[in-house]
Amino acid sequence: MSKYALISVSDKTGVETFAQGLADAGYSIISTGGTAKALKAAGIKVQEISDFTGFPEMLDGRVKTLHPLVHGAILKLRDNPEHIKTAETHKIGDIDIVAVNLYPFEAVASKAHSSFEEIIENIDIGGPAMVRSAAKNNKFVTIVVHASDYERVLAEVRTGGTTTAATRLELAAKAYSHTSMYDSMIAGYLNRKLGVKFPQEFTFGGRLKQAMRYGENPHQDAAFYQVPLSGSFGVANAEQLHGKELSYNNVVDILAAVELTRELAHFDGRKRNAAVIIKHTNPCGAATATTLEQAYDDALACDPLSAFGGIVAFSGAVDDALAQKLNDIFLEVIIAPDFTEGALALLTKKKNVRLMKTPLDKKPNNIASAILWTGDSFLLQDADSHSFASFEGLVVPTKRKPSKDELASLEFAWVVAKYVKSNAIVYVSGTRTIGIGAGQMSRVDSSKIASIKATNAKLSLKGCVMASDAFFPFRDSVDEAAAQGIAAIVSPGGSVRDSEVIQAADEANIAMVFTDIRHFRH
Repeated sequence: MSKYALISVSDKTGVETFAQGLADAGYSIISTGGTAKALKAAGIKVQEISDFTGFPEMLDGRVKTLHPLVHGAILKLRDNPEHIKTAETHKIGDIDIVAVNLYPFEAVASKAHSSFEEIIENIDIGGPAMVRSAAKNNKFVTIVVHASDYERVLAEVRTGGTTTAATRLELAAKAYSHTSMYDSMIAGYLNRKLGVKFPQEFTFGGRLKQAMRYGENPHQDAAFYQVPLSGSFGVANAEQLHGKELSYNNVVDILAAVELTRELAHFDGRKRNAAVIIKHTNPCGAATATTLEQAYDDALACDPLSAFGGIVAFSGAVDDALAQKLNDIFLEVIIAPDFTEGALALLTKKKNVRLMKTPLDKKPNNIASAILWTGDSFLLQDADSHSFASFEGLVVPTKRKPSKDELASLEFAWVVAKYVKSNAIVYVSGTRTIGIGAGQMSRVDSSKIASIKATNAKLSLKGCVMASDAFFPFRDSVDEAAAQGIAAIVSPGGSVRDSEVIQAADEANIAMVFTDIRHFRH
């Protein structure tokens, strides 16, 4: 009885060589549609699936491989007498190798001009069924879903006539990952189209982008995956122009830098030149200014010590003059929408600095985009996309009302505070950070650290504004701000001691705004 290999692929990379190799090893090739046409054009003998089953393809190709002669030949247990007897009765042969990759749903769905009907038609049915059947029967059947495995399979077939049991099991695991990924893309696409944030059963698939040397620390393994069709911008979409491979920590820091830079570039509805410096996912300096170079100078001045070994992101292209300044400090990563030729020539002289080119005009998809693993489960939440176009209509509980300039600075400070680990305190002058206190268990400690940072950078806090990511549990942080000469404060409000907090602000003639929105970042 003939040995059959069924080949039906949308991605035809390497398929002709693979099919010819199998034919040379004594396999009869069964194929469908475009794959059969391509193999015949290459001079390979192919039996069309309709000739194999004796049943025509129908319903515009929706039904062609969904047939007992196909799935019976794949699923039959070769060592089961009852299976063998049934197969003989119904003239079911053996399909020992299945090479299938699926309709290009991802490619079609990612095109802006694709209609919903076109996208739905690219949901594969027969392909996943064959993949799953072959993977289930991996004791006898080889399933191949990636062209990168063709040569490995051919090498084993040439040597032993078939693949090893270990290889078949490994390829089966790959196959189930493949179909799971495929289904998760479809589910994700439909949920986004319907605006469903938290479906009853949430799945997502990732494609390996990079195997990393290690995770947060050298004793932790890590890998970097990209989620197709997420509708969101992420680090995986950025183009690396120069430097070493990204590390786990680089990826985390880049995402924080890009998110904050994008928001600061448009925080008040106007396009601004923004620069952000990130260290251990916390901003250690952020500013907007009339020029990108000035924004960088202001961001760096906030905490030049912490900026060493940090990550810097820009809302505009890095030019020659800015590159010269960046070249004067050790930076892990520089991110911008573009770099001039002169800037690239200078910055690439440092072999280790990573240069990332990425658009900052793409808005993130805020549907269920923040995931936190918790061992045997995970938490899913919206991204924190809240911001204010203005502070009109919000509560101003103090006797003194903030001026127009103070309101603009408070809005800037509020945006930055959203990206600082809790407890977060941010001091701002104009649209530049002056001191940042992050990640402390006590809010007053964050206030003190922020003022220490400003003092170390030789920056005055007098007349600055302050943002707190959550309410003040006591008046002590406001008293600390008053001692530093802070003029206005923005916080969510809502503490049981709000009256004491407001009194402390009034005593110091500080204007205060309550947003009724909290920005915890854990």
